[in-house]
Amino acid sequence: MTALLYLLGVAIFVLAIAVSIGLHELGHLVPAKRFGRKVTQYFIGFGPTLWSFRRGETEYGVKAIPLGGYVKIVGMLPPGQEGELRSTNTGMFTQLISDSRKAEMELVGPNDGDRLFYQMPWWKKVVVMAGGPTVNLAIAFVIFAGLFALHGIPHVDAAPGRPVVAHVSECVIPFTEEGRECGPSDPIAPANEAGLRPGDVITSFNGTEVSDWDQLRTMIRDNADGTAVIGYERDGQQLSGTTSTTVEARPASDTDESLVQVGFLGVSPTTYTWYEKGGLLFTLEQMWGMTKETVVALAHLPVKVWDVAQAIVGLEERKADSPVSIVGGGRIAGEATAHEEIATTEKAVFLLQLIAGFNFFIGMFNFLPLLPLDGGHIASALWEALRRGFARLRGRPDPGYVDAAKLLPVAYVVAVCFLVMGVVLIIGDLVVPIHLTST
Repeated sequence: MTALLYLLGVAIFVLAIAVSIGLHELGHLVPAKRFGRKVTQYFIGFGPTLWSFRRGETEYGVKAIPLGGYVKIVGMLPPGQEGELRSTNTGMFTQLISDSRKAEMELVGPNDGDRLFYQMPWWKKVVVMAGGPTVNLAIAFVIFAGLFALHGIPHVDAAPGRPVVAHVSECVIPFTEEGRECGPSDPIAPANEAGLRPGDVITSFNGTEVSDWDQLRTMIRDNADGTAVIGYERDGQQLSGTTSTTVEARPASDTDESLVQVGFLGVSPTTYTWYEKGGLLFTLEQMWGMTKETVVALAHLPVKVWDVAQAIVGLEERKADSPVSIVGGGRIAGEATAHEEIATTEKAVFLLQLIAGFNFFIGMFNFLPLLPLDGGHIASALWEALRRGFARLRGRPDPGYVDAAKLLPVAYVVAVCFLVMGVVLIIGDLVVPIHLTST
């Protein structure tokens, strides 16, 4: 049964991502056709064709490698200067550009002269290229809106009233190394030294009566490395322990992850979970926060992938917050579905969050202003609008269309880099996978 549930989770995730890819490509296909452009192919996947059919001038189908999709819009590359296509060129990049122009023009029929992509106004180009990633963001928004309205965002807070100890640290481990076992060189935690145990109710700190966890945490942090006399209740008996807090680097607050030097005791309280629900505006606020976090994550993506590569060869352990591929997402989905201690409702919520998260990241990633991503074509269209606008203001001749073919060498380098990163993440998800328990 566990194996079947695991496979079910993987299948649901893979199917959802495949549907998302198909809808992404429809986001390009529909406006391109509405604007009268010639579209010859619409495929989900890459590699050998598994199944296809033709309707009108467009071939629709599925390919063997389900790691993306594409829509072939004819005329992405304009011809060379004065419409010429030179048959011979010197230089690798010059030949590459010329060959690409020839391949593009081979798809142009005698009646397609005014149906080419590069001939469109800049704003139509933006609509066509932004359609795909916008669909992914819309999918994420719909899923998140439903989850936030019906289920809510879980928050874990300390139980109200005097703090009841849930966990006592055995030793002092730096915050950046949390999760590892205590070593012989790690000092004993002050709370452990004071004799505190799970279930104890802390009643006072240095003679001041404690009413709740927030008050106690503030006093501990402000105590630096000073003496700490802790009053607590155990099995109805009033007891006391004396120790000295130690100064450690810890997050400034629950919402500020920057590290500051504060007093540390080594105790955590019992908690309870509550759910914050909201409507469409609440969803937009949450997704705006996700946007800022994703921008930071994209900026650090090459470094994160390098860390995964080092984990693959055994130079370091794979971090729980490292990026994952679709393969890793499928594994996590399978583990969540097969987990015996997770309720069915929570499994469904987790899968939906995972699917929405992948769609959100795919949408944001494709908006990067780099060819061959959608964002690179959007940037080219905006640049075309700017330089044509400046030319009109200055009374100069129209500079014409932006020649994306000249950026092909850069696009190929970027594509190779993304391909390498994708391969590294897939290998990492197979060799050193992130498990549900480590996320």
